[in-house]
Amino acid sequence: MFGQKNNLFFDMLLNIAENLYSSSKYYVDFNSNKAADLKIFSQEMKKFETKGDTLVHELIVELNKTFITPIEREDILQLALKMDDVLDGLEHCSAMFEMYSINQSDDYMHKFINNLHSASGEILNAVKLLSKKKFLEIRVHAIQIKDYESQCDVLLRSSIKELFKKEWHTVKIMQFKEIYEVLEAVSDSAQDVANMLEQIIMRNA
Repeated sequence: MFGQKNNLFFDMLLNIAENLYSSSKYYVDFNSNKAADLKIFSQEMKKFETKGDTLVHELIVELNKTFITPIEREDILQLALKMDDVLDGLEHCSAMFEMYSINQSDDYMHKFINNLHSASGEILNAVKLLSKKKFLEIRVHAIQIKDYESQCDVLLRSSIKELFKKEWHTVKIMQFKEIYEVLEAVSDSAQDVANMLEQIIMRNA
């Protein structure tokens, strides 16, 4: 029974990571040049976000019922919450596309989301290793997540610089700048996951 409980928490964390990865893949794969499709996009991303909230809630319920956990109780909770923050950010950005009727991403947006999808893949790989308690092997994925965040920092600066250089429509400048900033903030949330993974390594390796 104790072994089953140990596996349960790792399985629940893995489910959260898999849902995050699936949401970022949907984001990358979604193509549309019609404003009507934006509602579908936003609705589908909301489904991923709602599923993520449910998975986190189920994990919290289980934590409250369990006296002994395979790693620190707070580490399990914080890792789940920080992964959920990444998904919340992606969903928020998808809602902005619909709100502003932006039916075509520019090259910078594509680069942002590709980096975020790659970071989500690294998170998933790290959580798979966590479930096997291969703590030291997690570090390479944490480092890679931080690298994607650094790339998004550079993208934010260059995207805003280019936006003010080429765009003269004030409303569009405001909308695109906000989306760039939200996408960069999502990469910060991914870096928070990496920091949490490194804390888990430090405590358990």
